[in-house]
Order: sequence, then C-alpha cells, then structure tokens
Amino acid sequence: MPSFKKLFIYMSRQKVTIEEVREDLRYLRLLARDFPTVSSVTTEIINLEAILHLPKPTEHFLADLHGEHEAFQHILRNASGNIKRKVNEIFGDSITPEEKKELCTLIYYPEEKLKLVKQSEVDLDEYYAVSLNRLIAVCRDVSSKYTRSKVRKSLPEEYAYIIEELMHEANDIHNKQAYFNVIIQTIIGTGRAGHFITALCYLIQRLVIDRLHILGDIFDRGPGAHHIMDALCEYHHLDITWGNHDVLWMGAAAGNTCCIASVLRLSLRDANTTTLEDGYAINMVPLATFAMEQYADDPCEIYQPRVDEERTNFNEKDVRLIAQMHKAISVIEFKLSGQIAMQHPEWNMMDRCLMEFIDKERGIITIGGKEYEMKDKEWPTLDPAHPYDLTPEEQDVIDRLRHSFVRSERLQNHVNCLLMRGGMYVIYNSNLMFHAAVPINEDGSMREVVFDGVPVKGKELLKKVERMARTAFDNDVEPEVRNKYADFFWYLWCGPESPLFGKARMATFERYLLDDKEVQKEPKGWYYILRDNPDVCDRILDEFGVQGNHRHIINGHVPVRVFKGETPIKADGRLMVIDGGFSKIYHNRTGIAGYTLVYHSRGFELVQLTPFTSPEEAVLNGTDIEGTIKIVEMVGEREKVRDTDIGRGIMVKIADLERLLYAYRKGVIKERP
Repeated sequence: MPSFKKLFIYMSRQKVTIEEVREDLRYLRLLARDFPTVSSVTTEIINLEAILHLPKPTEHFLADLHGEHEAFQHILRNASGNIKRKVNEIFGDSITPEEKKELCTLIYYPEEKLKLVKQSEVDLDEYYAVSLNRLIAVCRDVSSKYTRSKVRKSLPEEYAYIIEELMHEANDIHNKQAYFNVIIQTIIGTGRAGHFITALCYLIQRLVIDRLHILGDIFDRGPGAHHIMDALCEYHHLDITWGNHDVLWMGAAAGNTCCIASVLRLSLRDANTTTLEDGYAINMVPLATFAMEQYADDPCEIYQPRVDEERTNFNEKDVRLIAQMHKAISVIEFKLSGQIAMQHPEWNMMDRCLMEFIDKERGIITIGGKEYEMKDKEWPTLDPAHPYDLTPEEQDVIDRLRHSFVRSERLQNHVNCLLMRGGMYVIYNSNLMFHAAVPINEDGSMREVVFDGVPVKGKELLKKVERMARTAFDNDVEPEVRNKYADFFWYLWCGPESPLFGKARMATFERYLLDDKEVQKEPKGWYYILRDNPDVCDRILDEFGVQGNHRHIINGHVPVRVFKGETPIKADGRLMVIDGGFSKIYHNRTGIAGYTLVYHSRGFELVQLTPFTSPEEAVLNGTDIEGTIKIVEMVGEREKVRDTDIGRGIMVKIADLERLLYAYRKGVIKERP
C-alpha cells in the first residue's frame, strides 16, 4: 500500500479491512518482530500520537559560507540569535541586560568564558550556583520541544543522569527543593562545576537547532573551509546542497587538473593558501619554484593578490611570490580549460578556447573579429603553434599538484561527507533548496538540456547531474569512466547550462586580461531574470512536487546588495535568497555580512547579520553578531510535528501499527510473549 494511502487512512481514521491486512501480511509480520504484542503496539501508537502534538523543531538555513569559519562557528553557537531570544523570553526583567549578555557569552564560549571568570571572580562558588540554575532553566526551555527519549540521546554520557534529573524537576516545588539544591551544591563541592557548565552550554547549542541546512559554497575566499567541513561532518542533523565552489573542490579531489588549477588560482587571487597548505597538506613548493624561475623578471602586475591585512602579515616578498604563482597557475588554467572544452564539444564551451587567438608579438587578442589589447603581454610558455599544450615544466607542476589533491586524506574525507550528506537539491518541510538555479526558458518552462547523451529538464535534470557527479567517485566503474565524469565537475563550475552556475559563460580570461566591459559580461540565465515572478516559482515548485500551503524556494549563490535596495524576499514570498555576502570581501559590496534563515514553530525569520569581529572579542566584551530580524512569514496557529515531513512519516507508521493491531485482534497474526 503506498504511503499516501496509509496517510489517508490515518488522517480519516478510515476503518481497516481484513482484505487490506491480508494484502500486506508479509510486511505486517516483519513489523510484528518489533511490536510482538497488543500492548506494545498500543503503547507505541500512544507515544507517536503524543509526539505529533509537540511544537515543530527549529531549522537553521545558511548559505555561501566561503571559508569564514569564525563567523560560521559563532552563528552555530548563537543559533542566529535564537539563544539570545530564548534568554530574553525566559528571564525577562528578572535579570539585568548585562547579566543576559554574560549568560549568552557563557553559552556560546563556555571554556573561554570560564577561564576569564576564574581569573576575576571573587566568589566562584556563588557564580557557579547562579550560572547552573540559569543554564538549567534555558536547557529546560529549549528541550521542551522534544521527547525525553530524544533529549536523552543528546545528553553527554558523563552527566546524562544528573542533567535529566535537573531538567525534569522544578526547583520551586517544595518537596523537591532540597533535592535540587543538593545536586547543585554537590556538583560545585566535588569540583565538577566547570565541566558541568560546559556540558550544559553545548547541550543548549545542540538542542536549540534541530536541523541545519547548508545551501552550498563552503569553499574559497575565506581561510577556514576545512574547519567548517570538520564541524559539518560531526553535526547531528544536517543536509547540504552543493554549490559551484564545492563541486570545484570535489572535481579537484577527483583528480581533474582543470579544477585543480581553478582552485589554486582562486586561492592565490585571495592570498589564501591556509586551506590548501594547513588544511589539506597540498604541496605548493613545485608551483612556487616554477613560478619564481619562469616569471623572475615579470612584474605580474595584474596578478597581485587581494591581501586582507587584518588576517595576514605578508611582506612585500611574500606578495611578490604569490603574484608569480597566481600568474603561473592562471596560464596553466587557461590552457587546460581550452583542452577540456575541445575534448567535450557537447558542452558548447568552445568560446573558452582563447589561447589560439593571442598575438604574442603585438600583445593583442582577436575575439569575434575585434582586436583587444591585453593587459599582460608576457607569455613565455605559450607556443602559438600548439597554444593549449603545457610545457614539460607546467605539466610536472600540475601532475605533482594532482598527486597532492588525490592523496589528501582530510580532503577526501570531507568530499566523502559532501557525497553522503549532500546533493543537488533538498526538499524538506515544503521548502525546495538548491544553490543557484533550475535551467528555464524565456516563458518560464523547464529548459531541456542534454547531459551524457540524455535530454533532461527540471527535477530530472538535477537528479541526472547528481548521478554523473557521484560516478566520478564510484570505485566500481573503470578509471577512464571516473575520469570522464571528473571532467564534468569543471562544467558544473562554469558551464552555460550548469544549474550551479546560472550564467551563459564565466569570462575569467577576459576579466583578467582585457579592459573592455562589454567582452567581460557574463549574461545571466532566465532563472535570474524571471525568479521574481510568482507564477514561475510556482511552476518550479510544482515540477519538484513540493506541496503545502506555505511552500518556498530557498537559494544562495548571488549576494543580495542591500545598499542598492535589493531584497532577499522575492516572488511575493515564494523565494528567499540567503546569500547576503557572508564572505568578508563582499561586505563593502553588499552592505551587510550575510543572511541566515530560521524556521521555527511560529514561522520564518530572516536574520540580516552584521560583521563578526573575532571569538576573542566575543568572549572578552560579550560582542555578538547583531542580527536584524525580518519576519518573513508567520503561521496563524503554531506548527506542530504533525505538520512536518517527519510528522507525516509518523502518521504513516501509526496507520501501519493500527493495521497490525487489527491483525492481532482478528487472529490473523498471533501475539508473541
């Protein structure tokens, strides 16, 4: 029996018939292994019915993290201001604003805050007692959405029994007051208060958000993508939609040399080699040696990196070397992109084959019959007769880099996490999440694209793309097949019909080397032109089978320029764009420091963030990422678990259990003691 029919049986409480039971007898006998008696079935039905009436758990949406690990970690710790909101609700005017700020800082950074407190607090025992009581109150509140069983699974093993006792016993009940107080005093007296406080703080962080949604672009720009991936791989409930920067790194991990060159170029452009060297142990020495030798007398003016002086202490010599490496890998990438475009004519990317049109002697390039003067006229490794061939030295560099990428254990583990917990799109609680775009036509209909010889569109297109990407890491297929699909990651990064890119072309060559604005243009696809149209968004939601009275598309990819009057809410609320420029280099362009989205039982809140300073500043002065909350959509009646995807699954299970109960009572299946 299909799930929708079981759901109908539950919702309508339609009477179970003996014919339906006999149809599913094999399944019901399997179910009976877990529920062997009438009492066990009825107990589970009662439990599941109760769960359906709990408030909907809170979801947290983040996009385009771009290596900003400190801001990311802080947002996870403060749940986009959700913890501060809870503290205000719980304590109201009973404690001062300064005490609330101190409590929030303690919850965000317990070890660091306690270290400071121990240095300055006169009566440490009193501080511990007050903090423990307040933390238990917060913990009790944030756990109230969940069953005791679910909370129990989240408890730190060392203190599980004590925390459970404290959370479920009110300290103002006369008969239990002494019991409660003695537990607190004993925790302090045995010297475990610091450890216990830390455990409570991390429990609050875990319980305040039930599920985390990452909408792509974890990598590039900032210095800590590897730290972000470490945190995500350990996160309790998570889904990831791949972004174009993520698939670029996935392609590099799969050994595609064009992806590797692009990863290196982006990292050197932003003077960010921390993730490469410290994070993934990529050996940069061969590239540095080659660049210093090949471009020793080259000023490399247009390859000067974007240096963040607050984060780095590069001297003039360092910047010079990075510029030389930047040029070396850029030239290699221009050649490799021409090679891969010619190897895959079906991608229609021959406009990226530009090296053959360079006139080395005159320092010009001819594009579309028009001559352009190039900003860089030094091309010592370019052979006009064979413009896309790497020199032996360039080939040696890219071979060594490839070896580093495919042998990096940490990188391979992180890519495995992206494969296991990620994909091209996610549908969860009537929200359709994808990073960039769904290819559409000018009339808003789904655009048909041929991938791997198969015409696909809409939902099937994204599913096909995901299967192709996964094949590059499938050890059950031949190496040449894996390599073919590893090439596809480069197409996903910058291809004209890539749902992760959404533009007609990526004009990297033109933007680096030419001054003409017209030739630098990267025309956007129809999705970005039409996505503010409610009918177009409804058509996409219908294509993906998204149902519900409150359904949405949630995207990242393109920063919302608030200072230009752009809004993240589009198509009459059907579409939300939550890339507000999380990366530090975008702050001046967007006017803010990104968006996050929180979806709790009362509706959606969009949080517009201010720039994060540092964890040290947060601990010392209690500074926080201040978020301007914009109410996107509030539901009339508080949503419950029954209104969610998990709730619908529970209702299906209840319908199954009711049929098993009927089978027991009719003697079709016998109870087992």
